[in-house]
Amino acid sequence: MDKFVQIFIQGIVDTPILEWIAVATGIAYVILAARKSIWCWVFAIISSGIFMYLCISVDYILESFLQFFYVIMAIVGWVMWNRSKDDAYPIVKWNLNFHVFNVGLSTVICLVLGFYFDENTDQAFPYLDSFTTVFSLAATYMVMQRVLGNWIYWIIIDIAGVFLYGAKEFYLTAVLYFAFAIIAFFGYVAWKKKFNLQSN
Repeated sequence: MDKFVQIFIQGIVDTPILEWIAVATGIAYVILAARKSIWCWVFAIISSGIFMYLCISVDYILESFLQFFYVIMAIVGWVMWNRSKDDAYPIVKWNLNFHVFNVGLSTVICLVLGFYFDENTDQAFPYLDSFTTVFSLAATYMVMQRVLGNWIYWIIIDIAGVFLYGAKEFYLTAVLYFAFAIIAFFGYVAWKKKFNLQSN
């Protein structure tokens, strides 16, 4: 255990500056998103652009496409939030049927992609990579639409991300995803309060 901790700490110490920038801007994005600040999308573009490069460098094929998608969605998110007043675009809550459909469809796509990349490529951790990619796409759409439940999705996705990035020795990024999971919890609490105020 002590040896693992030493390796982990040394991995963080040896983290290149590019990953530090990606992590810092990623944290800024999540915090600002939780506060419903439009500036979250600017930090999302910077962070995702850097992570896309890092993922390509370690053969996380699906994850690199996901980061590219994040960049595009961040641009779309900026435009959507910029065009609408805060009170005209409130936090919404999906009913159970929407979530069942979303999870079911995402799971099927995840399994199909995972199987394809497992059989036809040298993709590292194809099923886990597929899971984080597919469900992140769904969760990102939910953020853009200000769906309250997006934070629950992110908590689970971020925990999976800890293992995904830790396995490739992106130790600082693994810590980031753990922090994301914690921030996502508080994001849910903050949005829940705002949702309740809207309902009164």
